[in-house]
Order: sequence, then C-alpha cells, then structure tokens
Amino acid sequence: MSKQCQLTGRKRLVGHKISHSNIKTKKRSQINLKTKKIFDSESGETVRLRVSAKAIRSLDKVGGLSKYLKKNKRLFV
Repeated sequence: MSKQCQLTGRKRLVGHKISHSNIKTKKRSQINLKTKKIFDSESGETVRLRVSAKAIRSLDKVGGLSKYLKKNKRLFV
C-alpha cells in the first residue's frame, strides 16, 4: 500500500540534510496518513480511506465527503 493520500494525492517530500561541512544527503519526510472511516451523507455509506491530516481538516471545513469531491472534482478509487 503506497504512502499517498487517497483524496489529495499528497506524497512524501524529499529534501536535503545539510551537514556543518555543507555535505548534502537525501532526506525523506513522510506525510501524516491516517486510516479513517468517513460517512457519506448523500449515499448513506461509510467509506474507509487513507487520508492525510490536511484532507481531514478540509473535509471538516467543507462539510462532508460528497461536498469535498464536488468542490475538488477529484475521484478516488
């Protein structure tokens, strides 16, 4: 299972860890993924998704899964 948000498509970030002598090595920072059961009020179903913390806050702000998908026009599998 990939470490990617199923709603926003966010993946891990890649950057550099820079030492005192300015040597750069690759550093990966993982996103904050949570497995959530989200209730869809229009269809009356509960859907289990792996979503990021940002997506959870966005769902709360918009007011539900169906409204979020209509606003962002992004389908999930």
